[in-house]
Amino acid sequence: MRLYRRCTRIFILCLLGVSVFVPIFLLSFRLKNLNSEVSKGYVEDLSIIKHRTESQILGAIKQEEGEGLKEPPLIVYKDGDLTSAVSFSSTDDNRIVFNLDVKEDRQKPLQKDRLPISGEKQHSQLNEFQQDENVQYMARRALDEKVKEMKDQVVRAKAYLNFVPPNSSSHFVKELKLRIKEVERATDQITKSSYLSRSALQKMKAMNSTLLKASRIYPDCSAMVKKLHAMTYNAEEQVRSQKMQETFLAGLGGRTIPKGLHCLSLKLTAEYFSLEPEKRVLPNIDKLQDPELYHFAVFSDNVLACSVVVNSTISTAREPERIVFHVVTDSLNLPAISMWFLLNPPGKSTIQVESIDNFGWLSTRYNATLQKEGSVDPRYISALNHLRFYLPDVFPLLKKIVLLDHDVVVQRDLTGLWNINMIGKVNGAVETCNKVEPSFRRMEMFINFTDAMVAKKFDAQTCTWAFGMNVFDLQEWRRHNLTGIYHKYLHMGNKRPLWKAGSLPIGWITFYKHIVALDRRWHVLGLGYDSGVRQIDIEQAAVIHFDGISKPWLDIGLAKYKHYWTKYVKYEHPYLQQCNIHE
Repeated sequence: MRLYRRCTRIFILCLLGVSVFVPIFLLSFRLKNLNSEVSKGYVEDLSIIKHRTESQILGAIKQEEGEGLKEPPLIVYKDGDLTSAVSFSSTDDNRIVFNLDVKEDRQKPLQKDRLPISGEKQHSQLNEFQQDENVQYMARRALDEKVKEMKDQVVRAKAYLNFVPPNSSSHFVKELKLRIKEVERATDQITKSSYLSRSALQKMKAMNSTLLKASRIYPDCSAMVKKLHAMTYNAEEQVRSQKMQETFLAGLGGRTIPKGLHCLSLKLTAEYFSLEPEKRVLPNIDKLQDPELYHFAVFSDNVLACSVVVNSTISTAREPERIVFHVVTDSLNLPAISMWFLLNPPGKSTIQVESIDNFGWLSTRYNATLQKEGSVDPRYISALNHLRFYLPDVFPLLKKIVLLDHDVVVQRDLTGLWNINMIGKVNGAVETCNKVEPSFRRMEMFINFTDAMVAKKFDAQTCTWAFGMNVFDLQEWRRHNLTGIYHKYLHMGNKRPLWKAGSLPIGWITFYKHIVALDRRWHVLGLGYDSGVRQIDIEQAAVIHFDGISKPWLDIGLAKYKHYWTKYVKYEHPYLQQCNIHE
């Protein structure tokens, strides 16, 4: 009896031991296999990065003329040999980091002071350098593909989640939501740090298992296709809405008057009205209508912008005493701009500040037409913006004039414009029909060539040009009655849509076949929207133009170009300091 009990105890203890140690053994064996599979799969991915198709590598290597292409040696790396090309290392925080082991002498270009080497050796070094660049590119591409794959997993998981009944709290739903959060976090980490951790690979594998389970629960492919189509449509609608909102807000920001400029105008206006009437008159009135001088016109309601145009033009002029500036503004800003130039006279040059309200003929004959243009942007319906089409009426005694926009900076002497042969044309302008430049414009972009009248009278392939810096022969303008032609087209545009809002499209058709193309160095465009304007073009330009919404006096102005504008601003002026206007 005792022997039986002893055997029973031994048997029970053996069963307990087996039930405890066998699961531990199986779990450790499983984890070992899992780690080896992940490591092996990742090593294979890295081997693929190094050894892509031979055609891609051969395509990147330039061969000398007359030499045949040699097939690169096929090298099969083992797990321990990957450090010669692309390798990964495991760190303390369980990361897998791409190591692009490129020798230092490959990364540096050949120096001129090195001893001469044979052509074959130099060619070999060049090939090695290009191969290393290809390896780096492949590594980055592999990382991007992994990120894209993870994002696709999230999209599929969210699609499956939409099939689940509302308020469901099943184990599968909780698992799916958990996997989505894990993969999204891993994607953010990869995007920020540019490395692929081993834990991210494990999360991808866990997500694949969950998606496989979901495909078994919801095997209806047609329902999935419909759901993905609906998700795609909703995403596209959101993108379209966000783009429209971005465009509107950017335009609104471009039209906004900064608080500092508003403060400056108020201070100058108060100072102006504190003066006696006889002290409000600018000097040299006798030069204003002299046709033998160099006359410039600026139409603006911005005090600081006008000062920069005037200062930059006068500071670069060879004969500043022969320069006459005509600034036309509205009645609201007339006191401020007048006071600014009373406090800061333009040296030997002459300046006139006039209100557009003084042109009675404009308000009676043209103002009603301008208000019908139908644009929400006040820049397009502003009388100041359209005043450029009435230059012969504004300056009846002048023969030639240069019109400058208030968002330009003059870097060279402009008096040479008066020596240009206009060959009987009216408008001297820089053309914008070079397709490789951001300033490229076609007439059909802004003008409605589906209209029969437009298609008959104008050629859509005609080279376009830009406002901003234009020289006008006012005598030829009067002879061709271009103001009357402009007025006729403006009335036609009010009856049916002929062009987009603004003065540029109607300017193209008003001055059609009356344009003289100027050298491109006279006027460089794009500093208000294009961050890729070439430095050499800016330095050689006589006038640089901040066209676009990113004006240099706004916070949204392009910082890399602002210094061209700010160097002509008198930041030491007390009013600018009091209004917190600074660089």
